Amino acid sequence: MKKTAMILALACTMTAPAIFAQTGADTPVAPPSGPNRAANMVQHRVAYLTTVLSLTPAQQTQIKTVLTNAMANGSTTHSSMKAAHDTLKTAIHSNDAGAMEQAANSIGTLTAQEELARAKTEAAIYQVLTPEQQTKMTQLESEGHRGGHGGPGGPGL
Repeated sequence: MKKTAMILALACTMTAPAIFAQTGADTPVAPPSGPNRAANMVQHRVAYLTTVLSLTPAQQTQIKTVLTNAMANGSTTHSSMKAAHDTLKTAIHSNDAGAMEQAANSIGTLTAQEELARAKTEAAIYQVLTPEQQTKMTQLESEGHRGGHGGPGGPGL
């Protein structure tokens, strides 16, 4: 009887943390939104680059500024892209071929603008790096890492 009570007490002690942890997991945690989301993305990217490239504090500050500016500038294009997709969806539902073509062309133009902005941001970051860090960044890019994702408009900044 004593042995059974000890095993039961030990089992309760071992499973209690798991039970309490599951209670907290049922409540969804909302992802950051708005300016907090953008700031978190910038912070994450700077932290990643610092880890893989050993950025100096001065480089971290410069890259943070580049990324923050890119986020601010990308919000207008992002809003226009959302509107163009909404227009395309409406045109699809009304079977309006002319409106579909116009919306698709707008999306194409906005996509090109986003890619150009992304390229300019990457170029600005690259210029902040030392030659050794540039070599490492090029190596990471060739392996598909691209220096960390998460810029304005989606992956790739």
